[in-house]
Amino acid sequence: MSKQHPKTVLCVACYFKGIEFMEEMHQLGVRVLLLTGLALKDRDWPHESITEFFYIPDEGDDWDINMVYKGLSVVYQKQKIDFIVALDDFDVEKAAALREHFRISGMSESNARLFRDKLAMRVKAQALGIPVPTFTSLFNDQEINEFADTVPAPWLIKPRLQASATGIIKIHSKEELWEVIHRLGDDRSFHLLERFAPGAVYHVDALTYKSDVIFAKAHQYMDTPMEVAHEGGIFRTHTVERGSKDEQKLLELHQKLIEGFGLAYSASHTEFIKDQETGIFYFLETASRVGGAHTSDLVEASSGINLWKEWAKIELAMVTDDSYQLPEISNSYSGTVLSLAKQETPDTSAYQDSEIWMRLDGMKNHVGFILKSDNLQHLTKLMQNYATRIYQDFHAQMPITEKPLH
Repeated sequence: MSKQHPKTVLCVACYFKGIEFMEEMHQLGVRVLLLTGLALKDRDWPHESITEFFYIPDEGDDWDINMVYKGLSVVYQKQKIDFIVALDDFDVEKAAALREHFRISGMSESNARLFRDKLAMRVKAQALGIPVPTFTSLFNDQEINEFADTVPAPWLIKPRLQASATGIIKIHSKEELWEVIHRLGDDRSFHLLERFAPGAVYHVDALTYKSDVIFAKAHQYMDTPMEVAHEGGIFRTHTVERGSKDEQKLLELHQKLIEGFGLAYSASHTEFIKDQETGIFYFLETASRVGGAHTSDLVEASSGINLWKEWAKIELAMVTDDSYQLPEISNSYSGTVLSLAKQETPDTSAYQDSEIWMRLDGMKNHVGFILKSDNLQHLTKLMQNYATRIYQDFHAQMPITEKPLH
């Protein structure tokens, strides 16, 4: 890459994240532009790594895309944007729309839909032969009644365009189902209905380069994200046992999904659930970004691979047509324990185990750790011990925040 003509990346972030990505881009000699919401102006962005900020007056993720087109058109008159990267789930469609408008290479709007819309991704996964929980859209009354009459309750109503467990409603009867649908009103089409399949939830965090999955790590939540979000539990996840049947099946399904969804290059976060009765792995959702809740730190602790930094290198390699080489991978086990805390800045000095790889003390009213060990059984036992202690010392509970439906 020429030093006289550095590449320029536009990072799109409607939430505060992607710090390491932008810092790595700066280290690579890329000019970093950040498009974010005005409400985030005073957050601790890496100003030394960002050439210029552009703010959208809308709060949250509901931006007026036409206003963004017009604003960036003025920017583009003086400086060329070489590539656009979405740093969060809610930015994927915005970034795709901007690429289409300014004819910049990268994920298209139609492809982006597969990584945002839970209905679209289920339809596609089913067509690929990947197991998904029985589901239906909420478009047609007859199809909904047929679903309710043939699929045993309980069921879940899920927002199609939300992330993680936000907005999920558990339904126990046909009468309750129709009460919820009527309450949704005109917003019903932004939701789907699916069979509730109790079981352990897993996530695969990966890097894709030139349509090949070059790195993937499988992890298991110790409590499901829905339980944590709706019941106020403590978030815990850890590496799946290397070489186990579960790991092999998860990586196999993930590979098939990413290839079938046409992901050319990106970081990704994909979730599956293992039915507790049948042992079948069902696909739940995927996203073309780094997972939240310190997933990058979790992965780095066990593998030595920083997803944010390697994703930045991959993006630059693609736009400059250079080669990319994944660093050497280490193989340990790691786990995350994270909770809301009643203290604004919790004192964790009493936690001194050698397995602590990182203290997650950068967020107010949160407490947590990334733990690392060469022994999975020892790691999970320590995670259970930490969860018990955190619950006694710090834990606070707050109801899940509902977001706009579309």
